[in-house]
Amino acid sequence: MEKELVDYVARALVDDPEDVEVNLIEGEKSTILELRVSQNDIGKVIGKHGRIAKAMRTILSAAATKTGKRVVLEILD
Repeated sequence: MEKELVDYVARALVDDPEDVEVNLIEGEKSTILELRVSQNDIGKVIGKHGRIAKAMRTILSAAATKTGKRVVLEILD
């Protein structure tokens, strides 16, 4: 569920939605989501002073409370 959420939000923010790629890495106690977008859209995903990235992480942590796992969002360039 978290992967689809990040994918949906990122595609809504960027100019090139076909370049959005989300990789899921499952661990025992945590899940890592790697978000990759085109170089031109990296600023749109991070936002001014990291506000959009922080908001995405907040939404993810709220969505992950059902599973009891910790979710980490990494934005790769």
